[in-house]
This record gives sequence, C-alpha cells and structure tokens, in this order.
Amino acid sequence: NTRIFIATWNMGLNHILTCCQNSSKDVKQESHSGSGDENKERGNWSKKSDYLLSMIGYAVGLGNVWRFPYLTYKNGGGAFLIPYTIMLALAGLPLFFLECSMGQFSSSGPVLVWRAVPILQGVGITMVLVTTFVSIYYNIIIAYSLYYMFASFQTILPWSDCFEWADEMCSKVTRGFCNVSLSNNTVAYNLTWVKERNLTCIENSIVMEDVDLPSKQYWEKVTLRLSGGLDETGEIVWYLALCLLLAWIIVGAALFKGIKSSGKVVYFTAIFPYIVLIILLVRGATLEGAFNGIDYYIGTKSNITKLMEAEVWKDAATQIFFSLSTAWGGLIALSSYNKFHNNCYSDAIVVCVTNCLTSVFAGFAIFSILGHMAFVTDKPVPEVVDSGFGLAFIAYPEALAKLPISPLWSFLFFFMLLTLGLDSQFAMIETIITSIQDAFPQMMKRMRIPVTVGCCVILFLLGLLCVTQSGIYWVNLIDYFCGGWAILFSAVLELVGINWIYGGNRFIKDIEMMIGEKHWTFWIWWRACWFVVSPLLLTAILLWSLITFHSPTYGSVVYPTWGTAIGWCMICFCLIWIPIVAVLKIIRAKGNVLQTCKAAQNWGPALSQHRGERYKHMLDSKQAHAEELPTVSKLTGYDNYTYF
Repeated sequence: NTRIFIATWNMGLNHILTCCQNSSKDVKQESHSGSGDENKERGNWSKKSDYLLSMIGYAVGLGNVWRFPYLTYKNGGGAFLIPYTIMLALAGLPLFFLECSMGQFSSSGPVLVWRAVPILQGVGITMVLVTTFVSIYYNIIIAYSLYYMFASFQTILPWSDCFEWADEMCSKVTRGFCNVSLSNNTVAYNLTWVKERNLTCIENSIVMEDVDLPSKQYWEKVTLRLSGGLDETGEIVWYLALCLLLAWIIVGAALFKGIKSSGKVVYFTAIFPYIVLIILLVRGATLEGAFNGIDYYIGTKSNITKLMEAEVWKDAATQIFFSLSTAWGGLIALSSYNKFHNNCYSDAIVVCVTNCLTSVFAGFAIFSILGHMAFVTDKPVPEVVDSGFGLAFIAYPEALAKLPISPLWSFLFFFMLLTLGLDSQFAMIETIITSIQDAFPQMMKRMRIPVTVGCCVILFLLGLLCVTQSGIYWVNLIDYFCGGWAILFSAVLELVGINWIYGGNRFIKDIEMMIGEKHWTFWIWWRACWFVVSPLLLTAILLWSLITFHSPTYGSVVYPTWGTAIGWCMICFCLIWIPIVAVLKIIRAKGNVLQTCKAAQNWGPALSQHRGERYKHMLDSKQAHAEELPTVSKLTGYDNYTYF
C-alpha cells in the first residue's frame, strides 16, 4: 500500500508541475477571461457545454448513488417515484430556475446578487459559509474514495476476508445455532453444519450471533482506525491525510484558471460516472440474484400504500431539494459566468431532468449487485441494503469482493465515486472564489492563482481534524447540522426576498430580457410555485425537521452534549450574518427599512449594452461603490466592490 501511495503521489505531482509550467507561459493573460468573452472583466464560459457539464457535475453527486436508491427501496420502491417527481416540479425545478436566472442576469456571485434586496444580503454570506463547511468534509469523502481506489490495486481485495486486522467477531458468513430433530432427539447445531447436511431447523429455534462483515471491520479498523467517540481524537491517520492532500491538489489544479480550466476537466469527471454506471449495470444484470435486488428497488415489491405516509413525501421533497444543490450558492456562481442571452430556462430543465434520471439509473446498478450479494450469502435483500457510508464503504465493497476479477470492479466503483465527488467539489470551491472575486475584482485579476491555492491550503488544514481517528464523527456532525436547516432557511428567505420584496413580476421581466418575452400563460406555473407553493413546502420541511430533531449519532455511538452544542454553534455562525447584515443595512439607511428593501443603484445587467430602457439609469459598480464607501479604495489600494 505504501509503494502504491508513493507511486501515485509522484504521478500527481508530475502532473501538477506540468500544468504549472504550461500555465506560466500565459502569466500575462488574465486567467479568468478570454478573447471571445462577452464580459471582459469577469469572463464567461468558453462553451455552452462547459457550463452544462459543470452544472450536471455539481447537481449529480454522491447522494444520487448512495442515498436515492436506498430511499426509493425504503419508501415503497417504484411508488416513491410519484412523490419524487411531484416534488421536483413543485420545489426543485422552480428554485433551480430562479437561482440560474439570478446569477446570469446580474453576472454576480451568491453575495453580490443580493443587491436586488440589500437587507437580505446576509443570505448570500450564509450560502457561502455553509458551502465552505461542506467543502471541508466533502473532500474527506473524496479522500476515502482515493484510499479505497488505491487499495484496489491488489490481487486480493484487503476487505475480502478476515485477515490479521480482524477480531473474533469478523465472519464472511452468518453464524448462529438452531434446533434440529435427529432420531427423535432435539439437538442444537450451528447453522453452517445444518446447511452442509441439508437439514431443516425447527421453526422459531434459530438464534443468530452478532458478527461483522470483513468490509465493515476493514472500514473501521484499517481505513478509519476508528476511536470510541468524538472525545477520543487520537492521532492523524497518515494515509488518509495524504489522500486528502492529493484530493486538494486535484481540486486546485482543476481550478487553476477558474472556469476556463474546470470547464475542460468536467468533460471527463462529469461523463465518466455514466460510463461506469453502465458497465456496473451490465455486469450486475448478468449475475445470479440481480433481478431479485432490482425487484426490491423498483418492481413487484413496490408498495403503493406507502404514499399514504407523510414521511415518504417529506423524504421525496428533502432528497430532490438537496440533490439539485439549490440554495448552496453554487448555481448562482456558475450561472454568473453565462453570456447574458443564454437560455437559462432550457438549461434548468436539462440539468434537473438529467439529475433525476441519473438517480433512478444508479439505483439499478446498485441493487443488481446487492441482489447478487444477497443470493451468494443466502440472505434476504433487505438485510444487505444500506445507505450513505454504509453502502459506499461497507455493503457495496463487500458485494464487489464476491465478483470475479473483483479488484477491477472495485477500482471502477471508487474511481466513479471520486469523479462524482470532484465535480461537486469544483463547484463549491468556485463558489467561494467567485465570492472573493466579486469583493476584490481588481486584485483577483492578478492574484487568482494565489487565492485559489491559499483557499485550498486553508481548507486542507481545517480538514485534518476529519482524518484523525475520530474524524468520521466530525464529518457526520458537519453534515448533520450544516447540510440541513441553514440551507432550508436560506431557500425560504431567497424565495420570499425575490418574489415578495424585490417583486416576482419584476423578476420575470428581468428573465425575459435574457430569454425573450413569453406569453403570460407560460409564467402561470412559475408564479404559483415561486410566490406560494415552494415557500410553503420548504417551510413545512424546515419546521418538520426542527420538530423531529434528535441528537446526532454515528452507528451506535451517541454524540456527547458538547458535540451537539458545537453543531448548533456551526449552524448559528452561518445564520447569524443574516440579521447582522440586515442591521448594518438599516443603520446605513438611517433607520429607513423600506430603503434597504429596494434594489441597489448598481443592481442589474453587468454590461451597459444589455440594460435597455429598464436599467438605463443604473450606476456602474465602481460609481455606486464610490458613493457608498469611498474610503475602501484608499485603505486597500484596490477599487473594490463591497458586500456591506
């Protein structure tokens, strides 16, 4: 394993050095803009396909593979697709279209886009902070995938059996006892002995032993070197730290020139997962027991009566909302690099439909392999199904270990997880850097690369806590708190701010400036969702989540009270900026709240040729900034925008 790490490490460094040498030739050219860009100051996507693949890569992430299939199985199989599709239409797509339009219209990131409603500019800061927290732990998952990918370069997968690292509870097969009737005598025998002799256990006499699969013990004892809880930090797991460093090097290299470089990388990272899913599905469909697994996923085992349960609808709404990455700021950031007249409406439809179809398709690839695992181990399918870390690093690796040429299938699976994670990570880091660029545009022209490198280095250092022996507890804690309520709260304020304060009808006219005028009937559905349906639906999910809150756990480990308190502190740190910025805006407006609800003087299309009659009196950013905060340029040496 050490030799594999060193060899891969050297290959990675050589690739990065080559990129740096090639990039140094263009040092005088601005890294974020090109000669064919419409917006010379900010830059645009080189091609429409760069943008679409980046959006698909951002939306299609790990949750499509390790969460959606499990939710579908859990909530009635094929019947779950009904509420899932309805929630896509009512909550997912309307918010997705709204955010794409906001970013494209103003050519601004998730913070400056709130010039439309200055009092809510803290919502943009919340989005960026949540994205920052999530990007820390998301790259940890990428590091796990890298580690398992490297571990797959062996003739025998290290988790395929109970090797020297295992304890007495490790077993590839179920263990237990049952009563058997022999020669009019009832005797207790172990299940393996009974099965080998084709005997039958007396009804209700089976007693199962608690055992761990080899893949489970490998995950906990070898990969994580798992401690007993959050309060047992232990030492840094050096090989995970190296994988984490490599993950950040890959991210930094892909974002070396911003969207100009990441837009090319996604041609591989966004397309490759589909190739692997097809390969896994074809291979899985040829295995014994595969169709039994698919039957549990979407088949005759589907339970239409599940639709009567409110929990099913809540799961559908939550999954579609988080799957599309709405209210994270990334959609606004990526769309802000579009040309003004790009058809963001059709883009939203394409990305949302692709995301949902990918989730459904991934389920077939996952459950076909799990069905085979159930067949081989002589277990019912429900006993081998899991989600999240349990699916990605325990159940599925265990199933892959039972296939012929298992190292190949293992490598492909974890390489797919790697590329799925990288796409989303690229977008999250680009969201952070875009926000910095909006704040300091002149500085970023000369310092894009140092800022990108600095951002990656800082986040790497912050992530080291998550590769200690208690690291998985921190990963789970951040995900539990930061990836939930703060995003829902931001989404509700976003819908209320744009449609009820800025004005939904005014926003529709803004969109028509980009995609052309539409008949009034075209907007009936969008008005209904933006004004009423989506805000109410997301508010209901938020309230439900808060009412049903329980302290986080990882497996059977309950988090200490101080751990839960840290989680609440993280979410409060993200949300506190909403009232802070609102108060600052009101103070600047000398108590005139209505003034802070009106769009700023520099709100509108970034380029004068796109402003038309509606925005012909709009001030340029530099003019508006000079009026608002004239001392900043004197203090910093840069003619900057301002958030406050």
